[in-house]
Amino acid sequence: MVMASAKILVVDDDPAIRNLIHRFLSQKNYQIESAGDGKAALAIFEQFNPDLVILDVNLPDAIGYNLCEEMQSRTDVFVLMLTSRSDAADKDKGFKKGADDYITKPFDLQELENRVGAILKRKRVVTTASTQRLVFENLAIDPVRREVTLSDQPIILTALEFDLLYFLASHPSRVWRRSELIQEVWDYEYVGDQRVVDVHIGQIRKKIEVDVNQPSLIQTVRGVGYKFDIPGTT
Repeated sequence: MVMASAKILVVDDDPAIRNLIHRFLSQKNYQIESAGDGKAALAIFEQFNPDLVILDVNLPDAIGYNLCEEMQSRTDVFVLMLTSRSDAADKDKGFKKGADDYITKPFDLQELENRVGAILKRKRVVTTASTQRLVFENLAIDPVRREVTLSDQPIILTALEFDLLYFLASHPSRVWRRSELIQEVWDYEYVGDQRVVDVHIGQIRKKIEVDVNQPSLIQTVRGVGYKFDIPGTT
């Protein structure tokens, strides 16, 4: 199992589901903590410093989407949304708030384990070859500090948004299909809707493009996917 000693925080107000996941993942040798509401989740989050949070959307004192955003503003934690909401709009909202994956109830424990392992697999040690700081005119991307600046002003990205931007910028002018980006950035065969790529691209554009309707950095290649254009080139 990938990262068998990884720390996972399970947040769900249903004790049956919470305890089921806790027991199941503990048997897989993960370190597990759990919480039944947002307040307890944030308190444990600060002390436990998890690698992954399995997060329900509907909590008695918080909305899971907002909790996801709050947690990711503190660390680069991965978040797997676990919810009964299956509408495309709900998934889009989760991804826009920074969720790395989204699984709906009822769920299969084996599928949950696969998703968890796949997400944690992305947490690789950065090698020397991949630590190059990228600079394109007024845009700078630092993979060591995991920081992006635009005209020397910090740009706040979620962990997944940063990974996607850095990957595209590391291969300027190359066109990538959505399935290829999922394989390279998500680092596994994502079984969900490939629109997740479009959602994250849209969020990145809002933060780094002068005009999101006419983007100059991340270009859409119709019928194929996306590419990163070096500023000043055609």
